[in-house]
Amino acid sequence: MKCMREKYISVDIESSGPIPGEYSLLTIGACLVDDDSTTFAASLKPLNRNAVPEAMSVSGLSLDELERTGQPPAEAMAAFGEWIAQATQDGTKAVFVGLNAPFDWSFVNYYFHRFVGDNPFGFTALDIKALYMGATGCTWDQTGSSKMAKRLSPKRTGTHDALEDALYQAELFRLTRSISSR
Repeated sequence: MKCMREKYISVDIESSGPIPGEYSLLTIGACLVDDDSTTFAASLKPLNRNAVPEAMSVSGLSLDELERTGQPPAEAMAAFGEWIAQATQDGTKAVFVGLNAPFDWSFVNYYFHRFVGDNPFGFTALDIKALYMGATGCTWDQTGSSKMAKRLSPKRTGTHDALEDALYQAELFRLTRSISSR
């Protein structure tokens, strides 16, 4: 079996608002794109009480509950870093894959640098929306997950649960990759 140079990792997060630092990373879900039985999930204690009501409503998460049950951010990010290191121990490079990757990556990057000191994904991310646009020739407006799902017919759906969404995104990525390799 040929060893891949890159290991694609689908990552999804839920947050309390639009930007890291001012708002909190609340949950992380991740899976290997090409082996979605290998997963990671964590719920984090919020950094502060800042929250956009719509963000909290969409995710169904509670700052009070996460304050009681979430992991301290340093602990959660260290565990995520260890999971990534384990997944890439074969010498592959971890590649962050996300649906609207700039948003999710910004929180993951901020938290890795603030609480661990380094981001194992580096300074880049692979955006499924952009890949889909390039593979299909559609417009940016046609890259929403619901529009992608109509064309790609994935088995999973998005739920706003970080792990479930990471698994869904991995499937969308695999299906989009199959279009672009035709």
